[in-house]
Amino acid sequence: MKAKDKGAKIIVIDPRKTITAKNSDIYLQITPGTNVALINAMIHVIIKEGLMDEEFIKNRTEGFEKLKEIIEKYTPEYVSKICGVDKELIIESAKIYGSAERASIIYCMGITQFTHGVDAVKALCNLAMITGNIGKEGGGVNPLRGQNNVQGACDMGALPNVFPGYQKVENSYRLFEEYWGTDLNSNPGLTIPEMIDESGKNIKFLYIMGENPMVSDPDVKHVEKALKSLDFLVVQDIFLTETAELADIVLPAACWAEKDGTFTNTERRVQLIRKAVNPPGEALEDWIIIKKLAEKLGYKDKFSYNRADDIFNEIRKIVPQYRGITYKRLKTGGIHWPCLNENDVGTKILHRERFSTDNGKGKIFPVEYREAAELPDKDYPFILTTGRIIFHYHTGTMTRRCKNLVDEINEPFIEINPDDAKSLKIRDGDIVKVISRRGEIIAKAKITEDIKRGVIFMPFHFVEANPNVLTNTALDEMCKIPELKVCAVKIERINRF
Repeated sequence: MKAKDKGAKIIVIDPRKTITAKNSDIYLQITPGTNVALINAMIHVIIKEGLMDEEFIKNRTEGFEKLKEIIEKYTPEYVSKICGVDKELIIESAKIYGSAERASIIYCMGITQFTHGVDAVKALCNLAMITGNIGKEGGGVNPLRGQNNVQGACDMGALPNVFPGYQKVENSYRLFEEYWGTDLNSNPGLTIPEMIDESGKNIKFLYIMGENPMVSDPDVKHVEKALKSLDFLVVQDIFLTETAELADIVLPAACWAEKDGTFTNTERRVQLIRKAVNPPGEALEDWIIIKKLAEKLGYKDKFSYNRADDIFNEIRKIVPQYRGITYKRLKTGGIHWPCLNENDVGTKILHRERFSTDNGKGKIFPVEYREAAELPDKDYPFILTTGRIIFHYHTGTMTRRCKNLVDEINEPFIEINPDDAKSLKIRDGDIVKVISRRGEIIAKAKITEDIKRGVIFMPFHFVEANPNVLTNTALDEMCKIPELKVCAVKIERINRF
């Protein structure tokens, strides 16, 4: 909103007319799962209108000619039928983006939580590269992380295929064996959906920290069965979540205000946090819990940390991007990584002169549109898409304990387009049942033009009617993220409210 007040044009692509969409200059009410087609259509228009940055393409990228060839068929007319978006809006959006001196792409789970999520991100990168919107302030392809400090967690190696600093497991395990003085597995690990699938089979024990898969993961009945089939489950969290209720042992952890450490945000800014209050009861800071467990397992000599900054000093040694960052420097403000030495001010903008590839050029990866794994049919004629609402956060573990937010809204609902509601004889406030191939849930109908015809929306904050009972476990082949944003459902009215 501040950017708009300063003259920026805001384009929003979303199947649901959010508050952001209502304040935008152009709103494209897309059919869920058709992101790649829409982005390709914008690229098509930009190329046809000659709005590319030809110098940037020539000097800073490779693969453009193949993109031109593949993009040829993605005309606004063709894509309009796929996406359900007026072709003139596609053309106008492409011209605004392509003509801008600098344009920023900001995306979240509505791009990634599909079986073709990686393709959609590649398509966005293609769009940014052909217009030269990489490596300059006000440009870029910027992911909004789903949780605070996701960036920091990934930086520290909380991904199955890398060690801290994004060093590939198969290439760098010897380095970390030497540093930590222990044997390490040289094979990449499993993603969360893969771990759930293997629970009770090859996996007998899970240790879950700050995650609530009993609400947030697809096909919750499958998750519940998997977790209950484990020999042993430990959950470390600040509240007794739905997942913690299934645990054999719950380790009470400190929240952000009860510990020292750093958070890294989506722009790679490392920021210092300082303890404001002591944790309640038996709760401990996460690193202390892990240290105590390590000591019990006989690794006291390898976990000789006494303070949070002892751990950060180790991070500086083994994560090249953090090498120049110190607690002392962070006391005067955040620092963007990579920061390679203590005289380095950090890197606010990436890729200014070159990309981090062998030849320094950005790789354009043309991608084709593919349909979602599960589409509507005569038995399940609607698309269910899920997401968040402005008053609550993720699985509601924290926000549903906040009186002011609960007073705003504290019950599940299903948004249905008025035309669909009329055909189903459903009125606003009716109690309805939503059914997929995996389960069914009951909630109150909210009739609104904010949702697209043929699509229904449910927030996943409310465990009483959790849409992830319904969602599909189909995964993106490359990153293994589940297709939480599209599944086929049918709707039945139960009674009048």
